[in-house]
Amino acid sequence: MKKVMIIGGGLAGCEAAYQLASRGIPVELFEMKPGMFSPAHETEGLAELVCSNSLRSNAPDSAVGLLKEEMRSTGSLLMQVAEATQVPAGKALAVDRKLFSQKVTETMVQHELITLRREEVTSLPGPDSSPVILATGPLTSDSLARDLQRLTGQQLAFYDAIAPIVSAESLDKSLIYRKSRWDDDGPGDYLNCPMTEAQYEHFITLLQEGETVPLKDFEDAKFFEGCLPVEVMCSRGKDTLRFGPMKPVGLAHPETGEVPFAVVQLRAENREETMYNLVGFQTKLTYPAQKQVFSSIPGLEHAEFLRYGSIHRNTFICAPSLLQPSLQLQEQSNLFIAGQLSGVEGYVESIAMGMLAGINCACLVLHGQVPSVPPPGTALGALINHLTQSDPRHFQPSNVNFGLFPPLQKKMRKRDRGTFRAQLAKDLLDQWLQHDKIV
Repeated sequence: MKKVMIIGGGLAGCEAAYQLASRGIPVELFEMKPGMFSPAHETEGLAELVCSNSLRSNAPDSAVGLLKEEMRSTGSLLMQVAEATQVPAGKALAVDRKLFSQKVTETMVQHELITLRREEVTSLPGPDSSPVILATGPLTSDSLARDLQRLTGQQLAFYDAIAPIVSAESLDKSLIYRKSRWDDDGPGDYLNCPMTEAQYEHFITLLQEGETVPLKDFEDAKFFEGCLPVEVMCSRGKDTLRFGPMKPVGLAHPETGEVPFAVVQLRAENREETMYNLVGFQTKLTYPAQKQVFSSIPGLEHAEFLRYGSIHRNTFICAPSLLQPSLQLQEQSNLFIAGQLSGVEGYVESIAMGMLAGINCACLVLHGQVPSVPPPGTALGALINHLTQSDPRHFQPSNVNFGLFPPLQKKMRKRDRGTFRAQLAKDLLDQWLQHDKIV
């Protein structure tokens, strides 16, 4: 039987490897760490989470919650691991990132059909090779990115930013209160740093004056709208943050009932809650500027920063002009593109594309053809539709959202639409799974 080569041991690569191996197909999984690290990776583990530890909403009537439900139904390994390593995060699914990576790594190493090779791949196999899944993600090495660019004839990179992490014991708990937005039933899973109008104005002034990391001559900064650096949001108007990640709505103080002018939320990074990240505070400020600006936040005056935010490259292809719905490259059908490299944005979406690439590749090896595409009324199908049917002239990576789904054929109240879409998607997915015998 053909052995499938998977390049990249991140979220998508590990999910793809599991889908193939669980169907009896041998896999060689290539990961360049620890011989070489990207600018944002720090550990030797596979499936390392570098931006946030949150996989976002778990609500089944939200688009990303629905995507998770579909992935569970389709047999996603990483969804199983995420649930086994989750930490409190309100209605979101957040994980202990160290434990999450550890469990995924153990699964890859221990599976008898998966061979893990710790070495960098610098060029892509040709069209006559056995099937290959490329899942090197937004931080693809320069050499491999150049080879992919040669193959596709297109530019591949724009830039993203990650948020800082602070030590829990360094926080001033006398100023910070625990509460989840709109959650009045318990203490809540988020720590909230409330600001008065004067404190907010001071913070905005510091942020506007903060020094940022200069771009190199060859860099062209194009930020994804769903993950803008905090200073970029601030530059759009002084109230942008107060109506964005710092909005106080639903976060009245649980004891006094007072509604702050603005709020900075902190989310636990691990189960022990010894580390917290600043929610929505992706940044490209210099480290000294981050220390000065973020220490002005009430409760963070003496914060110990365990990791500062940093800018990083996000590499992706122009999927509408290059990809088949099966995630095979149009010009080289033995090459599948998975994860963020395919043009999706977000952890869950990356895992989903790894899962589909693995399933499709397995069907190609076992049956000589790939299965049908999930219906566009499903979250999985909506993402594939976005990748392959968008206007290539204006293509941008996207998180899953109901705007990617086909319009509803009947009118209904907004609060009922999510539930209706979720049930419709479940029925469509069940039909697809049964028809193509995916699971």
